[in-house]
Amino acid sequence: MNVNVVDLPSTAAELPDAWSSLLLGNIGRAGVKVLRMDTRGTAPESHDTAEALLVVDGQLQLIADGIEVDVRAGEMYLIEAGVVHAVRPGSTGTLVIIEHTPHPPQTSA
Repeated sequence: MNVNVVDLPSTAAELPDAWSSLLLGNIGRAGVKVLRMDTRGTAPESHDTAEALLVVDGQLQLIADGIEVDVRAGEMYLIEAGVVHAVRPGSTGTLVIIEHTPHPPQTSA
């Protein structure tokens, strides 16, 4: 079995809490996280850098820059830096977040 293969829905299902993300790894300065959505919404937030939200299964009900957006399984939504966004109640499934990490991973010499 290839240890670099991640079963995203199973990994998200095993997380102890919904909306608590697990960092799967870094690609350059980007972190790749997975989380499990339950039907709860989240508080509005914004970030200094852009992020990508990829819905693996289920549906993400988002409000971004005051506009309601529904992102279905197999779809990805890109949020530009500084855009205020929040998850609306009713979102469920598995979500992958790709975002800039402030500090690149350390490499051994």
